[in-house]
Amino acid sequence: MAFLARQVVVDDLMQHGYVYYRTEAAGRAFAPGFRPDLTPRQMLRLGVFGGKYMTDCCAEFPASWFANAKLCAERHDGRLNCVGVNASQSLAAWRRNGWIHRQDPRGWFQWYCRYYMGRRTADDARQIRRWRAIARHVAAIRKNCEKGDLDCRRRQRQAVLHWAYDSRTI
Repeated sequence: MAFLARQVVVDDLMQHGYVYYRTEAAGRAFAPGFRPDLTPRQMLRLGVFGGKYMTDCCAEFPASWFANAKLCAERHDGRLNCVGVNASQSLAAWRRNGWIHRQDPRGWFQWYCRYYMGRRTADDARQIRRWRAIARHVAAIRKNCEKGDLDCRRRQRQAVLHWAYDSRTI
């Protein structure tokens, strides 16, 4: 059975009139070697980014992603994160480092959500390289912590969670 591309028109606080196409079925046809541990839905339920991330763009993604998600529309709240610490840099820092591209003004997680839903773009290779680079932090947790000890390297555990690595199992 062939998948029919679906047009998505984005209208949220950071993008107005951005159009993209979902050309793959959701959660399928990922690039070779790109196998995140967590889905966007799981990440939102674990309180990534202090609950502030994507609170105004729920219409773009399945409602099930936001059911039981730990969200806080007013501000970033590190207590909502899986390990209860703030491990995020500001959006301004992301921009200074050149990590933000116009098509995904919220960064890697927004790219991942759209990729998960079936969008494919020329930026995919760069974002997947960035995801792979986080493996060094996973290795540091494995080297320095007992498996499953969420009190060991809490900021680093939360940071790898932001990249869809399940730090609870490391």
